[in-house]
Amino acid sequence: MIKRVTVQVRGRGLCEITDQVRMAVDEAHLPEGLCTVFVQHTSASLVIQENADPSARRDLEYWLHRLVPEDDPLYTHTAEGPDDMPSHIKSALTATSLSIPIVDGRLGLGTWQGIYLWEHRRHGGARHCLIHVGG
Repeated sequence: MIKRVTVQVRGRGLCEITDQVRMAVDEAHLPEGLCTVFVQHTSASLVIQENADPSARRDLEYWLHRLVPEDDPLYTHTAEGPDDMPSHIKSALTATSLSIPIVDGRLGLGTWQGIYLWEHRRHGGARHCLIHVGG
């Protein structure tokens, strides 16, 4: 089963999509298998991260922004603004797909794990993800 979901993001940052992925797994009615999530963009990514304390996500965002700053004079791909090339680099350094085991009909996430779409652009909008659930 493949389900396409649209995630509305407000701008740069981590947006939890665990519930949307759980719903797709529930609809598949599989006792075990694999769930793959794929983001269909080159300036956003996916990550499994702590979902209890928001400071962990904030620190991760600050760290990546420091690692890949805007306005680097070496960037030549700047047609869409100063956050354009850094967004592509951040996407390349992180992940565009995740695989999560399905155990006893549920996502095999740990207690404090959540699935996040990581928007790397300043401006929000619609982001599309494909969720594949298979046995």
